[in-house]
Amino acid sequence: MSLSRRAVLAAPLALAACEKANGQAPRVAAGALKDIAPFHIGCSVMTGQLKDPAFTGLLTRQISQLTPEWEMKMEYMLAEDGGLRFDAPDQIAAFARANGLQLFGHTLIWYAQDGAHFQRLAGDKPAFAKAYRDYIAAVAGRYRGRTRGWDVVNEPVADDGSALRSSLWSRTLGETDHIVRAFDHAAEADPGAVLFLNDYNLERGTAKRTRFMRLVETLLKQGCKLGGLGTQTHIDIDLPKGAVAAAIKDLGSFGLPVHLSELDIATHMKRVDIRSSTERLRLQAVQAEAAAQAFMDLPAKQRFAFTLWGLRDRDSWLRGPAGTGPADMPAAFNDQGASKPSLAALAEAFRG
Repeated sequence: MSLSRRAVLAAPLALAACEKANGQAPRVAAGALKDIAPFHIGCSVMTGQLKDPAFTGLLTRQISQLTPEWEMKMEYMLAEDGGLRFDAPDQIAAFARANGLQLFGHTLIWYAQDGAHFQRLAGDKPAFAKAYRDYIAAVAGRYRGRTRGWDVVNEPVADDGSALRSSLWSRTLGETDHIVRAFDHAAEADPGAVLFLNDYNLERGTAKRTRFMRLVETLLKQGCKLGGLGTQTHIDIDLPKGAVAAAIKDLGSFGLPVHLSELDIATHMKRVDIRSSTERLRLQAVQAEAAAQAFMDLPAKQRFAFTLWGLRDRDSWLRGPAGTGPADMPAAFNDQGASKPSLAALAEAFRG
């Protein structure tokens, strides 16, 4: 169901009343996250959103770093003949520069996208390897010096944690060799950027996190130019207590920068669920505070950025194309851009 104006107005009051009843001080107004947090606050963006003054106004007030949500991925950028289009990512990079925002590159190599150009070369390893290097060099090199970091390889571990994912990249260049090559090429193309390995479900799937940790150990032993670890943190209001903290603590054990890279907190996971909007927003705030506190518990030098995947509920991928999906409420701002209890929860944790 959609979040009503009455629910939006009532939710912060209900949360404050609940805290007061439990002997806790009610949360204060959130303020601008980028001014509160002692690290960069990021957000995913699409070029279509940059045409909306309401969106850009909220974005520039709250956010200090942008991640292209889709338009820097291979499916968008790589044509069948191997040509590249940079129109959309260039627009995002230009907007970031014009508004004093940092840029984070997402993503160079992803198992889910390869393209006809690479598929045609799969039988010729030398030609494939050259095209692989050329692609990374062209994309990362175009934004050299303008990106703080890159998701170099995205989602390398199978969902059940039993193995690394099989992909065109791994089958042609090797299970871990394709990862090492990608980091080598990215480091050559954009030497000032922090280079990340990024994955999801590291909070709920302990077997997956174990496999991810093992992969990191292997890559570091091989001399991979791995510079940071990303945990997407697509979670929900029923995630067990302590799950995010355990994941971030484990990732932090390598001493590398950690990027909480794609936070959203789903409120509608079950077909039958009679919980009210107010209760869902309260539980969402609890999860948001837990994620923020876990990130704050890292040493300051390891807190790379804390990125929201969707600024308003209406911007979230969980809504489906053009908002046609379920009426989830996964973001820190509602459809109209009004703050929700989860925003205040983030701000409170970031204030320490």
